[in-house]
Amino acid sequence: MSTPVTAPSTDKRLGFISRAYRRFQHASAALESPFLLLIRVYWGWQFTQSGWGRLHNLDTATGFFASLGLPFPEVTVILISVLEVIGGILMIAGLASRFIGLLLACDMMGAYLLSDHTALKSIISDPGKFYNADPFTFLFASLILLIFGAGRFSADYIIWRRKDC
Repeated sequence: MSTPVTAPSTDKRLGFISRAYRRFQHASAALESPFLLLIRVYWGWQFTQSGWGRLHNLDTATGFFASLGLPFPEVTVILISVLEVIGGILMIAGLASRFIGLLLACDMMGAYLLSDHTALKSIISDPGKFYNADPFTFLFASLILLIFGAGRFSADYIIWRRKDC
């Protein structure tokens, strides 16, 4: 039995499609770092503003944290606010990105658990309620940073490139 021979025109078309797709992959991969930079700058600024706003309205924020049943709401509101201010600044700079992404993701999971528990519980039954909740986009940005890192336009990249790691 002989093996079937593919027509040359089919091979050429498949080769062309394969090369075109590789070029497309390469071109779209070049967008990764600019995309990560945009996420870091925008959401880093949002985290910074959120924490800063709470620090400048401690009475209101402490009352809200107390209504959630958090222990030591005065201390907790300051710690969370400082985390968001410093974490947002580090996110913008792209410094300690994955660690900051982890801390801020934990912060946002806490926000879901404590203040938007019904939205969290409805992740399967009513996903719109989950992704329309306030913590969603903050959580999503934090997870992107945790999983993908800061990209080439970051302090992390500069530091690690110098160390040749």
